[in-house]
Amino acid sequence: MKAISYARYGGPEVLEYGEVREPRVGPDSVLVRVRAAAVNPVDWKCREGYLDAVLEPVFPVVPGWDVSGVVVRPGAAVTEFRAGDEVIGYVREDFLSRGTFAEYVAAPVRTLARKPRNLSFEEAAGLPLVGLTAYQVLYRALGVKRGETVLVHAAAGGVGSIAVQLGRYLGARVIGTASERNHDFVRGLGGEPVTYGEGLAERVRGLAPEGVDAVFDTVGGEALRTSANLLAPEGRLASIADGDVVEYGGQYCFVRPDAEDLLRLSELAEQGVVGVHVSETFPLERAADAYRRNQEGRTRGKIVVTVAGDEGRPG
Repeated sequence: MKAISYARYGGPEVLEYGEVREPRVGPDSVLVRVRAAAVNPVDWKCREGYLDAVLEPVFPVVPGWDVSGVVVRPGAAVTEFRAGDEVIGYVREDFLSRGTFAEYVAAPVRTLARKPRNLSFEEAAGLPLVGLTAYQVLYRALGVKRGETVLVHAAAGGVGSIAVQLGRYLGARVIGTASERNHDFVRGLGGEPVTYGEGLAERVRGLAPEGVDAVFDTVGGEALRTSANLLAPEGRLASIADGDVVEYGGQYCFVRPDAEDLLRLSELAEQGVVGVHVSETFPLERAADAYRRNQEGRTRGKIVVTVAGDEGRPG
């Protein structure tokens, strides 16, 4: 099958487009014909070796964790899906090898849920990782409640834009940091935008003089330090970007695959609660360009790679 892969750590130049071995389908996995795969910052961080201490690479590595596609064949023990089902998945395993930037992926059933019927394959591919991250942080780590005020960093990005929508659904007031060019976008999601950078603390206090009840940090560094000083008494802090959050009494969060959570997100998408903004698409053979664009760090919503090709089924 055609795929993107890399045989060593490095920049986008190590990515190669070509033939790789078709994946084997274990008893608890599903063979999925990939229609689209979303790019996430963690993908290039894995490619550059930043997660080597926790995720062992089995070279050549096919990158990518987000997918939308069609079930070709369920494994022998799988009863949840049948051939022809449209699915989405956060296909992360505890090693790097068989990712989603390919024509086919063997996805453990625990990583999959049915695709939202109202989203295109491109939109649906952008939901799993960012949606699960936002859902698990807001619902579990922060326990956001109706009437609370939540500060979301990088509110126009992939995770942030979903977090704004979910926060509003939970009945919270959501303040979101964003560049001025993205303020209207954040407002459209239901958030109150503030410009990040110097003077952020004063701008947030102007909107929430008594402090915010919860902070969802997606940036780390100075944003995290500033956020810790913006909390109301008994306020909660969570970060997906900076382990130093524990020094401020907060929680570091790493998203995990969860079929029930993903199904709930699919249902919320069908109800119109959450939507995915796709800023740009690239064909599979240009995945390296998609990575470069993502690494610029200025993406509104999601960058997605589309996968065309023969619809025939492997044996």
